[in-house]
Amino acid sequence: MIEILLVEDDEGDIELTLEAFNRSKVALRVNVVRDGIEALDYLQKKGEFETARTPDLMLLDLNLPRKDGREVLTDMQESDRFKQIPVVVLTTSDADEDILKSYKIGANAYVTKPVGLKGLVKVVNLLEDFWFTIVKLPPHDM
Repeated sequence: MIEILLVEDDEGDIELTLEAFNRSKVALRVNVVRDGIEALDYLQKKGEFETARTPDLMLLDLNLPRKDGREVLTDMQESDRFKQIPVVVLTTSDADEDILKSYKIGANAYVTKPVGLKGLVKVVNLLEDFWFTIVKLPPHDM
């Protein structure tokens, strides 16, 4: 089972993304956290996330409350344990500065969120094909 961590604060985007993943051809579990603090707590298995599984892939919005996606990426790069987790920035911003900075601080891919379910299903299908069929993901706990 593939573990995905979706870090997103917008309920509409969460629902659309989960719906898109429900149409998946791949056996996966999507776990959702709604801000950067929860994302780091999830990775560190703190509090309510004590039994969380290390994600195979993180989908990270940049504009989050409490701690934004850029800060999450920076914190992940400072940890040998977390910097091996592939991170796809999935955000509404198509600003060159956001794209450049995201790659500089450790994003593995940057995707601008499409509008609507049809566009999001297409993006999710492409992400699945690439990350779970073509790419060899790092093993956990190494």
